[in-house]
Amino acid sequence: MTVTKAKQATFKTAAPKTAATDAKTDPKLQDFLCFAIYSANLAYGRAYKPILEELGLTYTQYIAIVALWEEDNQTVSSLGEKLFLESNTLTPILKNLEAMGYVRRQRDSKDERQVLVSLTDAGRRVREKALPMNLVKESGLTPDEFAKMQKGIVALRNNLIKGTKGAAK
Repeated sequence: MTVTKAKQATFKTAAPKTAATDAKTDPKLQDFLCFAIYSANLAYGRAYKPILEELGLTYTQYIAIVALWEEDNQTVSSLGEKLFLESNTLTPILKNLEAMGYVRRQRDSKDERQVLVSLTDAGRRVREKALPMNLVKESGLTPDEFAKMQKGIVALRNNLIKGTKGAAK
């Protein structure tokens, strides 16, 4: 891809030109939706840090436990799909959670190729501790605005996944 084509592809992720943005200038970093999401993710990580430290978990360990609260006793591949993680990324996370006593991994008796993951009693207790911990108040959004924002981001993610299916990796 030429530099010009690369620039055009990159700039397509920025906000469209409006009266507020000069059509003669290149978009600024603050105009890129991808950067807004990226930097919001970093801010979320910093905001979640005290919560996760209190739980003794990393963010990916936490979301794995949350997914198992929703549906216990699922395969590693099913869990990976829900978390958007490959098996080679998820397996070490699950091994650490198992060492901490929060999950149990075992081969599926019906299909030895599959590994089933389930929460232990200790893993379920983490839920009780974590339930009151959230960042809705810190976000500065009302509960309705928070829910609308979350749904909008999920729609954006799903559209991007759908729109890039089959794209070169």
